[in-house]
Amino acid sequence: MHSDEFSPALCSGGQVLARRQGPLGLITLHRAAALNALSLGMVRDLTTVLLQWRADPAVQAVLVQGAGREGKPPAFCAGGDIRFFHQAALAGDPRLEDFFTEEYALNHLIHHYPKPYIALMDGVCMGGGMGISQGASVRVVTERTKMAMPETNIGLFPDVGGGYFLSRCPGKLGEYLGLTGLMLSGVQAVAAKLADIALPSSMLEPIWDKLISSPFENSEAVERWVLAQPGRMAPEKLTPQPQIDMVFGLPTVQAMLDALEAASDDWSQHTAKTLRARSPLMLNVVLEQIRRARGMGLADDLRMERDMVHHCFHLRPVQDSETVEGVRALAVDKDHSPKWKPARVEEVDAKEVARFFVSPWPSDHHPLRHLA
Repeated sequence: MHSDEFSPALCSGGQVLARRQGPLGLITLHRAAALNALSLGMVRDLTTVLLQWRADPAVQAVLVQGAGREGKPPAFCAGGDIRFFHQAALAGDPRLEDFFTEEYALNHLIHHYPKPYIALMDGVCMGGGMGISQGASVRVVTERTKMAMPETNIGLFPDVGGGYFLSRCPGKLGEYLGLTGLMLSGVQAVAAKLADIALPSSMLEPIWDKLISSPFENSEAVERWVLAQPGRMAPEKLTPQPQIDMVFGLPTVQAMLDALEAASDDWSQHTAKTLRARSPLMLNVVLEQIRRARGMGLADDLRMERDMVHHCFHLRPVQDSETVEGVRALAVDKDHSPKWKPARVEEVDAKEVARFFVSPWPSDHHPLRHLA
């Protein structure tokens, strides 16, 4: 199946490639120069393809992968196109609101997809890449996987359902990963319940070849076969797990920093330094997000995150947005010296944090009101 066989026609200019081979649909994110970061067109194309294949009885399962770069490390998907966020916010471009509404709806579609959806998370998988993989029925990682939700580094929060899936990690790993943005290896991701199986990257192509050439009794048999692959790598727990649970189970970001800075071990000192470099405001917002999400279903979490991301760009004048400033420092000017407001955790106003959790829309006009 080629791009012109979809209705509506695909619109990303070849950034999403979709073809059917035998009983399988293969989606390739094809924006390798940008580490397959998601554009609005890509979000729309992914939605179009998945909806059409959902209704097609000839499609038994769907695989999604990222295109590689010649001679460079692989990437599944590095997230959303943060330069677009910056430009659109400053220009008042309404496509910024469209992006988040449609991206979160896509995340919900994937979590509830009725056919096996297999994500091959080989290489970089961050932010929006997690949004299109965490809802997969089979999440495959490799020795080349680099997984993170690093949004506090750009004055944002772990969106795309991050509150939902991080809060379901063992112990207090969700708070730890969401606040620090720590990068995980593939085997660590399995231990953190953010992946299902870690396989050598050399096995991915043979798996695809086998899937398209072998008849399977039904969709469930496809999932079982992938998960039963020999050669899986053993999970590797993050350390020090008891210390992570103790520190990141404390009631406030300030209490966490106090405990870390009072300790002399290397992990505590490194973690404190990491947190001090993040947006103080968004650290507090993220802690509240993850703890609220622990008691929510996916749809409610995505609606909450849609409220939150609107506030990231509209709660303050755009030039004072933590997100606009964070993206500027990391990806536009690349000075890596964001000027957070406030500059320290000690100065964060709890009332401003609370405003992120007040919806700007009545429930019957919420842009994600249709999610169930």
